[in-house]
Amino acid sequence: MAPNPLNFFTFARMEKKYSINVTERVLHFRQPAGTSRGVYTTRRSWFVTVSDGSNEGVGECAPLPDLSCDALPPERYAEVLRRFCDQVEQSGQIDFEAMRDYPSMLFGLETALASLRSTRLFDTAFSRGEVGIPINGLVWMGTYEEMLARLEEKLRLGFSCIKLKIGAIDFDRELDLVKRIRDRFSPREVQLRLDANGAFRYDEALYKLELLSQYAIHSIEQPIPAAFSPRAQREMGGGWGNMAELCRDAPLPIALDEELIGVNEPSQKRQMLHIIKPAYIILKPSLHGGMAGCREWIELAREEGIGSWMTSALESNVGLNAIAQFCSAVYGDRISLPQGLGTGQLFTDNIPMPLEIRGDRLWVAKTE
Repeated sequence: MAPNPLNFFTFARMEKKYSINVTERVLHFRQPAGTSRGVYTTRRSWFVTVSDGSNEGVGECAPLPDLSCDALPPERYAEVLRRFCDQVEQSGQIDFEAMRDYPSMLFGLETALASLRSTRLFDTAFSRGEVGIPINGLVWMGTYEEMLARLEEKLRLGFSCIKLKIGAIDFDRELDLVKRIRDRFSPREVQLRLDANGAFRYDEALYKLELLSQYAIHSIEQPIPAAFSPRAQREMGGGWGNMAELCRDAPLPIALDEELIGVNEPSQKRQMLHIIKPAYIILKPSLHGGMAGCREWIELAREEGIGSWMTSALESNVGLNAIAQFCSAVYGDRISLPQGLGTGQLFTDNIPMPLEIRGDRLWVAKTE
């Protein structure tokens, strides 16, 4: 049987009724964030504030345009979110099954209700400020010169795991960046991850992966488009067969990211993992089912011998804090695999939270 996420993350019905306020906010990037889908300069989020009359909890609902399965037009998104908030107000609890197809909304409500109980969503060593979570240093897409400068900065700061987003410039130039890292640092010194965001064509992917594999790459995320994305349907006819074949034949480990989006039912998750058999899955609560859905993914992946780690999805510090605390709860106090949680410094108008990066680890700052 598929694991029940309610066993991990439940909220008891309260005698007091909740009241929930929804506020829309646009955040501004310090520098344009380049992805294979374009460049972000702003980020729209909806913040849900839950009150029981005595305490308040805040959560962030942050869908990514053209990517999230619940990325509706803003007015429609606000309308659907309000409807789910009304249901929580009336029942005193989240209907997880009804919200499976609305992961960013679910994540926001999970966070708000959890933070209503305590500023610590989970009681872990990380949440108490006793240990830090290892994170990768992220190098965004850009021109060759921009990516090289960002790479040099991450190495200077001492990151032992670097993640390069590739697919936006000429592949040979990206290959040169990878070579530069390996010329200076051995795999023991710097773990190197790549994220193609589906940029490779299927008919060229294996050749490119073979070229990359000579540089001791830890893994590459989503080398070809997700099976049921419009591009995959147009170029390859869709289906999981191409990714399964690539995972079988590739000379380096493949991790799935976008492939998981919209796969929300437990039976479908199990089937996809069994067919594709990736080395890893990359989990983002805003995209992959909230905290309950990610817990489900992790347990199903473990059954198939598939590893996982967690990343943020350009949320503000409110979302980042929730993901980091959740990460420490599901993976334990001794996380060794670097997580993708270093995006809290992206915005000029971020929301203050007691988070700080020291070296290559994310910490909850202890307050007096």
